[in-house]
Amino acid sequence: MVTKQEIRELKWNYLTEHQLGRFPFPLQNRIPNFKGAEKAAHFVTTMPEYQQAKIIKVNPDSPQLPVRAQVLKDGKILLVPTPRLKAGFIMVKPEWVPTGEERKAASLSHIKSYGKEISLKEMPKIDLFFAGSVALHRDGRRVGKGEGYSDREYAIIRELGNPDIPIIATIHSAQLTDLDVPRDPFDLTVDWIATESELIKTNSPYKKPNGIQWDLVTEEELTEMPVLREIREITINR
Repeated sequence: MVTKQEIRELKWNYLTEHQLGRFPFPLQNRIPNFKGAEKAAHFVTTMPEYQQAKIIKVNPDSPQLPVRAQVLKDGKILLVPTPRLKAGFIMVKPEWVPTGEERKAASLSHIKSYGKEISLKEMPKIDLFFAGSVALHRDGRRVGKGEGYSDREYAIIRELGNPDIPIIATIHSAQLTDLDVPRDPFDLTVDWIATESELIKTNSPYKKPNGIQWDLVTEEELTEMPVLREIREITINR
């Protein structure tokens, strides 16, 4: 059986060899930026689920910058996880961003100047969730970069009482795979895939995680991600 790491390497190498990637390089060991990211973001804006959403969580990676900027342009609240979840989430309200500065406000280098870090107790209910992806199967199975942050982020919002919500990923069509993607019970699956050329509804048969599997959380993770310690205290004190 193929491993997730083998699928990652195949996709990183293919995008590199066929010059389908964009800065930052190398594409390896990250959620790869790709040519056509703006087109993929545009497909998302045609979805009723997007149009009706008020609060949207988007991953902080380069290929989703067009999505983050569009969220603000469309007058929606943007939530972005801090790198490695060290400081939880940053919230940016559209009224905090002067017209024309949405892309700058959505960039990792400037987002803190426009938004503010919020505690888990301040977390609003999220309507849509974007997950950075290295490879995706049309049935919704996902391969991230291997650190488990999207899985953990979704588990956190579910632990806080957020209802099950649509998961979207924007990728290059070359990142689609027909390989039998291995899957663990805590793995996040996606409901919609937007590429530079199409919008795909996965009709995924797989259940998403509905909370954190605490037996799989290590002491090291609790130290590295204070947000996990915070959520454990919140849930214990309910």
